[in-house]
Amino acid sequence: QVRLVESGGGVVQAGSSLRLSCAASGTISHINAMNWFRQAPGKERELVATIGGTRYTYYADSMKGRVTISRDNVRNILYLEMSSLKPEDTAMYYCEFVDGDYERYRGQGTQVTVSS
Repeated sequence: QVRLVESGGGVVQAGSSLRLSCAASGTISHINAMNWFRQAPGKERELVATIGGTRYTYYADSMKGRVTISRDNVRNILYLEMSSLKPEDTAMYYCEFVDGDYERYRGQGTQVTVSS
């Protein structure tokens, strides 16, 4: 049973930085990709960042230049460093692991609230 637990969210002022973490427990034989999504109330889920097995990275235009995704392969932890946060970044942030069979595992999310 794979379980993902996000942490690091909170209430911050615009311009602040946050580092989100996603810790995985259980056995995942092979990870194809790790993703961070976010979803704000009344809005569609948005892919924020992806890191692939060969360190390929993708960032959404809405956060490019303000976000860095990284992974600790030994401890199976995924990170999302965010800076210069804006009120429009307020959302629930979720991590997702995609295994070798393209099965997806997702955490419960961590809330990020940015006040102006």
